[in-house]
Amino acid sequence: MNPVRIIFKRELSSFFNTPVAWVFLVIFLFLAGFTTFQIGNFYDANQASLQVFFNFHIWLYLLLMPAIAMRTWAEERNTGSIELLLTLPITLWQAVLGKFLAAWAFAGIALIGTFPIWFTVSFLGDPDHGVIIAGYLGSWLLAGAFLAVSGCMSAITKSQVVAFVLSVVVCLMLILLGFPAALDFFQAFLPQALVDAIASLSLFSHYQSMMKGVIDLRDLIYYGLLGGLFLYATSLIIEIKKGN
Repeated sequence: MNPVRIIFKRELSSFFNTPVAWVFLVIFLFLAGFTTFQIGNFYDANQASLQVFFNFHIWLYLLLMPAIAMRTWAEERNTGSIELLLTLPITLWQAVLGKFLAAWAFAGIALIGTFPIWFTVSFLGDPDHGVIIAGYLGSWLLAGAFLAVSGCMSAITKSQVVAFVLSVVVCLMLILLGFPAALDFFQAFLPQALVDAIASLSLFSHYQSMMKGVIDLRDLIYYGLLGGLFLYATSLIIEIKKGN
């Protein structure tokens, strides 16, 4: 069997072998519904759209995705099981990829759990399902980006709490790069070309376009490169810290 598939199955099953996964699913589904119908005033908007629903995902993921990924490598290093994992007939890259895909699949399962909200808006009106599908795709890619970053932070430390805090900080920085306040700060001492380049690194701007139903190849490339970069950084960090 493919080593990546073995790690994937091992990690995905480990999520559901503890009550933490079920607690996470309940919290995520509750917050997704609460932010949409209560904070977002879904019914008052009187629109057959899930725009409000997707608006809150980037902030929900900022806390929930690091909570999923903080144990990925920190727990392995803290318990010493990482040494056993690395002695198996698999490459380090296969282990990193398998763990990431398992966490991403788990995030996808949580996202599927929100489909009743989609059914609700379809029952109440006639939404553009193409826009909703693009929004779900963007949300899942966003979750993957957060998980790749958080997995990398988890590889840095043995403490899950420290991994969580580092993940939130780095992910928040990647979000804020696209906000006007941050761009105004950089414009004070950088040429416009560099400011535009910094803005293009923002998770928020790339997610925002897909949330509106626009699937741009540049956004897909961005998520692919960002995820690949942090997964590669994860493998390098684990290699450097091997034996420590």
